[in-house]
Amino acid sequence: MRSDETHGSQAHADHDRGRAELHDHDHDDHDEHEHEHEHEHHGGMFGWLFHGHKHEGAQIDSALEASEEGIRALKISLIGLLATAIFQSVIAWISGSAALLADTVHNFSDALTALPLWLAFVVGRRPANRRYTYGYGRAEDLAGLVIILMIALSAGVAGYESVRKLLQPESISSLGWVIVAGIVGAVGNEVVAAYRIRTGRRIGSAALIADGQHARVDGLTSLAVLIGALGVWLGFPLADPLIGLLITVAILFILKDTAQTMWYRLMDAVDPELTERLEQVARSVERVRGVQDVRVRWLGHRLRCELHIGVDATLPTAESHAIAEEVRHKLLHELPGLEVVTVHVDPEGDRDYHAMVAHHAEGAAHAH
Repeated sequence: MRSDETHGSQAHADHDRGRAELHDHDHDDHDEHEHEHEHEHHGGMFGWLFHGHKHEGAQIDSALEASEEGIRALKISLIGLLATAIFQSVIAWISGSAALLADTVHNFSDALTALPLWLAFVVGRRPANRRYTYGYGRAEDLAGLVIILMIALSAGVAGYESVRKLLQPESISSLGWVIVAGIVGAVGNEVVAAYRIRTGRRIGSAALIADGQHARVDGLTSLAVLIGALGVWLGFPLADPLIGLLITVAILFILKDTAQTMWYRLMDAVDPELTERLEQVARSVERVRGVQDVRVRWLGHRLRCELHIGVDATLPTAESHAIAEEVRHKLLHELPGLEVVTVHVDPEGDRDYHAMVAHHAEGAAHAH
């Protein structure tokens, strides 16, 4: 038996429309209910999943609302970073600072990363269909791959210019303006970072949170421009290209972390604590004898979960279904980031109810 819920226009608000299957039997007559609860916000993605939420019996499509909020955050941060990068580029061109140029190139790259994410949020709002049966949530992960390429490109440009000016030193002018540009870059990046991280945690977007953390590190690299300018002012002209190289190294570390995050997403990896929490919640439901085969994956900034629960084999179909619904309902309450929960009921008794298909699983194992 399987009980699952696909969230449409009212899904996460009410948890009241679902579907259950036991062999060839369908059950569509669910009782409607409304509920309202709040929890205190906790930091980080894991805290947001279990505590940082509030929802009511309202006619709201939470996925659509989250996408619109994400798009708004991207629009605002795009404008902020572009303004910062344009100002810095003018000063970099006037002064000839390699460190400032490296920082400017990276800030332009950061601003442009908003575009693929923006497109991903828009595409991700499209409903599932017969071809894309899981919907378009993976568009956000594809946007992450584009972001990785843009970060790599910015590292290449910054590194090339820094090495060139290290081998062929050039004088730097307008040191005062270089310092101002460094401060503007640091402040601009921090404002954008705080806004993206806050919004990403609120809507559950790992891509938006990662982009915000990326901007925060960029703020620190902008401060490094000040060190380079001060070094030149104190009579050490190579300080500027050396700082440019340090910024390049910082960009490469960002690249590594971003690539690792995207690897986890594309490979359907989740925090093991999340899986353990799901098992605990399911086991806490009365008359659940066991929980097995818990599978969790991210699709965009929403979670999908599948799990098997064991119940008494002598229970009627309707009662087994009711237990599955209670498991699903409790999981949706405890983890607001969940979009779909599928519960398969295994009757536990003397008979092996999976014997008919056991040889298929064995064949798949031997094939590998």
